[in-house]
Amino acid sequence: MQRLHLRHILAAGAVIEADRAQANYLINVLRLGEGDQLLVFNGSDGEWLARLNVTGRRACSIELVEQVREQTVSADIQYLFAPLKHARLDYMVQKAVEMGASALRPVMTQHTQASRVNLERMEANVIEAAEQCGIISVPGVLEPRSLKDLIGGWAKADPARRLLFCDEAEDSQNPLAELTRLAAQGPQPLAVLIGPEGGFSEEERALLRAQPFVTPIPLGPRILRADTAAVAAFTMVQATLGDWGS
Repeated sequence: MQRLHLRHILAAGAVIEADRAQANYLINVLRLGEGDQLLVFNGSDGEWLARLNVTGRRACSIELVEQVREQTVSADIQYLFAPLKHARLDYMVQKAVEMGASALRPVMTQHTQASRVNLERMEANVIEAAEQCGIISVPGVLEPRSLKDLIGGWAKADPARRLLFCDEAEDSQNPLAELTRLAAQGPQPLAVLIGPEGGFSEEERALLRAQPFVTPIPLGPRILRADTAAVAAFTMVQATLGDWGS
């Protein structure tokens, strides 16, 4: 059944007018007709079975029938990353959503290749991934910050959150020992930081490793591309500290 993300409060009996783009997508792209059913969600009110009411060639309303899934909350794992260019950034954002990221935050580092971040495009990729993969907890997209500013304000803004720094220069090769040690401390909010294609500078590595809230972890014996590193890191973190075993 087709799924659609809506920016409306969802409640039994509600009738929501689809905007022009959504109506065109439902009627002319998906070829849905009067009375056809679909699933809708907004990231906070669960997932709902809905019925389509077609009122024109490019106009329709969505009538909510019943809630089919209550709202769930993913593990609180933020994804922090140095932006990539275009298609590879799209891929990385989509995979982070699929892997259960609770928020996505671009971080500008000394070796970051992309100087600008298209947040609207990122949000569109987040929603598309959520629609396609049955996700109802939609991660937020946060404004870009420089690594220096982010670290400098961490203790005040988010003191309970531990930052897992994926360090390609870490001496060890196996992250599981450190992740298992953190898991034994009990649930805690986390953030996973992936660097740019050129890696972190020595100055940035020294800054990160000096912070009490930072835990450096390796990603194995091979050098990974940034988009591959994102998937590898989230796999290990979700398996040891996230919601895969819950």
